[in-house]
Amino acid sequence: MPNFPSALADSGRTGEETLFARIAGDIRESGYSINPLALEPQLLQPLMQHVQAMAPDMFARAGTGRQRDHVLNDFVRRDEICWISGDSTAGAAWLDWAGRLRQFLNRELLLGLFSFESHFAHYGPGDFYRRHYDAFRGEANRMLSLVAYLNPHWQTGEGGELVLYRDGEDQEGIRVLPTPGTLVAFLSEEFPHEVLPAERDRYSVAGWFRLNTSVSGRVDPPR
Repeated sequence: MPNFPSALADSGRTGEETLFARIAGDIRESGYSINPLALEPQLLQPLMQHVQAMAPDMFARAGTGRQRDHVLNDFVRRDEICWISGDSTAGAAWLDWAGRLRQFLNRELLLGLFSFESHFAHYGPGDFYRRHYDAFRGEANRMLSLVAYLNPHWQTGEGGELVLYRDGEDQEGIRVLPTPGTLVAFLSEEFPHEVLPAERDRYSVAGWFRLNTSVSGRVDPPR
């Protein structure tokens, strides 16, 4: 896991900054951060309302890989997604919030995060995403993964947990119930994870902070 600089002292932080500092401290210490019920209502509620109001045809089946390597594989994952462009008020607020988190983490941890991409995700009853990494080691594209859950009144026993594995050898993992406002962040190359099937529709917003790896006229991340 990368070495990060020590944290700055807390000096009158806002509620948002306190959450950001907790995430930074967790990433520094363990590489991941799990924060139940963390998103403030003024951000969470519009996201929940927006995703519930989205027409089904706004979502598309999710695949694996990017661009030419993108394929659909029902054995690996069965969710559907809608990329967030910032056209909606809720989406724009989420991207702005993630932008402030990016600036905070760059200042505290010197990560060099360059951009953020994000989508809404919908898992129907029985849908899943098998164990995988969000980035391949050494590619240095997706640096930090971020997930927030948008499910009202989610109960233990309804499934749909994120299972975050501490490393490639871990077979038990840490289970995270997709309760509303719960926020998870982790280093994309370090932690395999999966989404277990749920008994009802499951919604989240997922995103990735990326590095600028543009070389020889190849723009990455693409604009």
